[in-house]
Amino acid sequence: MLDLNKSLEEIDGENWGDPDEGATGLIRKCLTLRRKPLKDFTNDDLTRMIFQKFSLNYLVPLAITRLVDNPLNSGNYYTGDLLCSLLKVNQDFWNDNLELKEEFDLIVFHLLQAYETIAPLIKAYQDKND
Repeated sequence: MLDLNKSLEEIDGENWGDPDEGATGLIRKCLTLRRKPLKDFTNDDLTRMIFQKFSLNYLVPLAITRLVDNPLNSGNYYTGDLLCSLLKVNQDFWNDNLELKEEFDLIVFHLLQAYETIAPLIKAYQDKND
């Protein structure tokens, strides 16, 4: 069981150090997030780190947990950005983590079912209001 009170640095035992003086904002943020307890990660933090492919073994399960109730759960980028970060995870990761893949596939399946149900209703609504 993953201890959400710990940071990624504490969990994996790797100190990536402090950013160099000329480091980009993204590098600075990611290095800071490595020291932040997982329980304090926002959706934006998860999205950023998953897009960068950092610590997927720890962050993907956390992201999936957040998407179960709301697949469009989002960070600060756009609606559904957390889901999109998982959609861009390398297939090798999913092949090595089949149970997580099954959980994520179910989230995507339910989202697609919902879309198929509401898309015609949205179209009809738009047509009536044009």
